[in-house]
Amino acid sequence: MKLPELLERQFVLPSIPKVVALLLTELGRPDVDLRKVTRLISTDPALTTRLLQLANSDHFKLGGTISSVSEALALLNLDHVKTMAQAAATGASIKAVPGIHLARFWACSLNVARVSRSLAGVVRQNQQAAFTCGLIHAVGELAMHLAMPQEMAALDADVPPLDLRRARAERRVLGYSYGQVSAGFARMWHFPQPLIDALEHQHAPFDNNVYEPLAGVIHLASWRGRARDAGLSERAMAVSFPDAVGVALELDIDMVLQQDPFDWAAHT
Repeated sequence: MKLPELLERQFVLPSIPKVVALLLTELGRPDVDLRKVTRLISTDPALTTRLLQLANSDHFKLGGTISSVSEALALLNLDHVKTMAQAAATGASIKAVPGIHLARFWACSLNVARVSRSLAGVVRQNQQAAFTCGLIHAVGELAMHLAMPQEMAALDADVPPLDLRRARAERRVLGYSYGQVSAGFARMWHFPQPLIDALEHQHAPFDNNVYEPLAGVIHLASWRGRARDAGLSERAMAVSFPDAVGVALELDIDMVLQQDPFDWAAHT
């Protein structure tokens, strides 16, 4: 399937049921804690995507400017958020994407988001935008599995969805990867251009005509999250570390690994 055809498909990103339930409970209280609402939405890529899509819609005339959950909540009223959460509650279930273990997928996405935010602080980039971008960096993978379950199943057998080689394998077989798909939808949803650029060029940040540091941040954070998911040894991490991107951002492997208190020694 060609990329333009894929982007024309309609699909529903499944949310994490527990997060949706907690969000609806909080929104049903007389005095809603906005900080808790922000935290809950920020742990769920699907809810974050829906919220940003709404905040950047033509209705609010701020398309291309809202890049974080906190910015979106400052614009929207709680009725909008409650309607969105109710729609998520009645939407696709946690088992709705063939070939994807969603609990593991979302956990990896959240880890990438957290590392992205931390790395962005080190290199003086927008930390909120980096968190958002890291959280939704691979939503294109879900769209690909929903639209092409048989083709993705064949690819999954050789290179699992969270494998470090996944983007390269997809580009070899399809001519594009989950990053281009994520960026394509972000563009359709009128997300800010820096987020679109970072998503589109996350696999190979130097492919962009104007180097976007945020793409490099997502690239390193994705490496970090996927290496963690795979439980790589210290040697394997050293071999797989994307040195060229690290050099461009003046970040070495130790600096990247220090952004998360996860005990890597237990996995060496």
